Amino acid sequence: MKVNKLEVLSNVQVSERYWHMKLEASSILEPVKPGQFFNIKCAEADSPFLRRPFSIYRMNKAEKTIEFLYLMKGQGTFKLTDVVAGEKVDMLGPLGEGFTLGKTWDTVLLLARGVGIATLAALAQEAVEKHVKCIAILSARTNNDLLAAEMLQGLGVQVIKVTEEDGTSDVSNVHRLIEQLLIENDIKATFTCGSKRLSKLLQKISKNHGLPGQIALEEHMGCAMGVCYACVCDIKEENGINSVRVCKEGPVFNLEKVVLG
Repeated sequence: MKVNKLEVLSNVQVSERYWHMKLEASSILEPVKPGQFFNIKCAEADSPFLRRPFSIYRMNKAEKTIEFLYLMKGQGTFKLTDVVAGEKVDMLGPLGEGFTLGKTWDTVLLLARGVGIATLAALAQEAVEKHVKCIAILSARTNNDLLAAEMLQGLGVQVIKVTEEDGTSDVSNVHRLIEQLLIENDIKATFTCGSKRLSKLLQKISKNHGLPGQIALEEHMGCAMGVCYACVCDIKEENGINSVRVCKEGPVFNLEKVVLG
């Protein structure tokens, strides 16, 4: 893990609320895993003072580029939209623990909501590269926010879209969809990010069907290196419930162990 100053190749608005940033990444020598993140300095000025964590959306090893899909929602991400091609962005990473694809998992189910779609997109990319069948349920407010759907379909991922706009994203409908997919496919593992309601649903379903699962948690962070303890979550262990750091022990955890209050 180190600080990299990467050249921005593009930073464009792709919907009303989302932006897509692509950077030249040949200076990143460490392996980068789906689910890991970079802590990015959003502006050269002192404000905002803290960096912002961004999960990896896509890695292109041939082009040596890295991509982030981010939601413009606060001062940091608002400032980041001012960055233009040719400028350099100060990034710390890769950080945290990423997803793991088991060797016998030939079919996996992804359940993502909102910006969590970006986090699981990188995992879907790796799954396809390893010839793992990937089924993804993508949930969002509107069809306009389902930004990664076309890209995932292009990779060969089976994509199912549910939105508030279409009245299909309620938990009960997603529950029915997952149960049907489990009947139709020999799913070996589940992955989720982006919604506590949907994560609790998948946690319950995975437990009932005896499936291993992983979750990428989204938390506000201070240092993103495990020093400040600003991003603590609870994990169920044999000796009881323990508090761990999302930035250090996560952001990816065993789905069964996470306490989703």
